[in-house]
Amino acid sequence: MASTAVTDDRRFESLGSQRARFVATRILIYGVLLLWAFICLFPIYWTLTTSFKSAPDVMQGHLVPFVDFTPDWKGWRSLGLSPDTLFETSTVREEFLKRMGNSLVASLGGSLLAVAIGSLAGYGLARFPYRFGPMRNNDISFFFLSQLILPPVVLAMPFLVLYKELAFLDSLPGLVLVYTLMVLPIVIWIMRDQFMSIPIELEEAALVDGLSIWGTFVRIVLPLALPGIVAALILALVLSWNEYFFAALLTGATAKTLPVMVASQTGSQGISWWSMAALSTAAILPLIVVGVLLERYIIKGLTAGAVK
Repeated sequence: MASTAVTDDRRFESLGSQRARFVATRILIYGVLLLWAFICLFPIYWTLTTSFKSAPDVMQGHLVPFVDFTPDWKGWRSLGLSPDTLFETSTVREEFLKRMGNSLVASLGGSLLAVAIGSLAGYGLARFPYRFGPMRNNDISFFFLSQLILPPVVLAMPFLVLYKELAFLDSLPGLVLVYTLMVLPIVIWIMRDQFMSIPIELEEAALVDGLSIWGTFVRIVLPLALPGIVAALILALVLSWNEYFFAALLTGATAKTLPVMVASQTGSQGISWWSMAALSTAAILPLIVVGVLLERYIIKGLTAGAVK
């Protein structure tokens, strides 16, 4: 009886130590995650609060509203988006809405075109063998991805000369084509992995039932690849929406986008931090909404094929 009691005590002690280690591990993990979330979200918080600061508050680095400083609509008022100016005529607000419309058309158009082309290319690389000299499918896929290494400034002169000949300078179609080329490599890579995670037996069964290759692709493969398509579209949209170099290089008064407008807040009188912060907040808000609403598609698409 005594030995049984000792054994039970040791067992309880072992369970207690395991539970303590488990709780300590969970606390450590959640602590690290909270710290990382704070680091990632702090720039957004800083930008948002800066849009409600006056010049002295910005220069003194005040952080907490209603504690370090009294919020003011100065940044939003400069854009005509404050409550007291929202229903008044504002040329700055009209300019902001125009630039946001340009960003929306260019980024969405380029992303949709890249997803359409990238889906076809990714499906071809996932299902059919190709040979281009010594290169096979994996080599061709890596070649597409390696184009992201190329610095955009290398393409500045060729694009300027080409767009001048094609009359695409300062035009939204020109930006759409540039953004398509810019995000196409990453879209091809994502869609290739997505299609490789779909069992080929489903397509073979559809072909036996009488569907053509295009019919199989449209009716069987694309619905199954929807998470990857959405993930690729959102990633392409984010990259295109935030692009600055080509937007500044190839546009002027007509097709200028929001990132270029944000950068224009610097001038001879200094940097209008409150206006820049308000512009930046308004620019990232649509992406935040899209990311929150479509989070599950992003995770499914980016992790497709990771576990087989």
